[in-house]
Amino acid sequence: QVQLVESGGGLVQPGGSLRLSCAASGGTFSSLTMRWYRRAPGKDREFVADISTGGILTDYGDSVKGRFAISRDNDKNMLYLQMNDLRPEDTGLYYCSTREGGYEYWGQGTQVTVSS
Repeated sequence: QVQLVESGGGLVQPGGSLRLSCAASGGTFSSLTMRWYRRAPGKDREFVADISTGGILTDYGDSVKGRFAISRDNDKNMLYLQMNDLRPEDTGLYYCSTREGGYEYWGQGTQVTVSS
């Protein structure tokens, strides 16, 4: 089983930055494609970004392209999301996720609130 624990959320003003982290354990992290999702209040879950096993290939949701950057450190079993130029509409609960052995794994989420 894979365990995922997110951290780094908080309250930030519009235009500010945050860096989210996701600590993974219990699986072979370097062989896992990793993803970030978010859920805003009253909205469906939204894809934010994903990253290939080696960290070379990345993909982003249209609403965050050019502002967010996903990265990983396979030596530390860590996933990151650098969020810049944050907007109120980025507010939500951010989750990291992966699939292994036919199962989908999720962390508990970290709250990001963008407000002045």
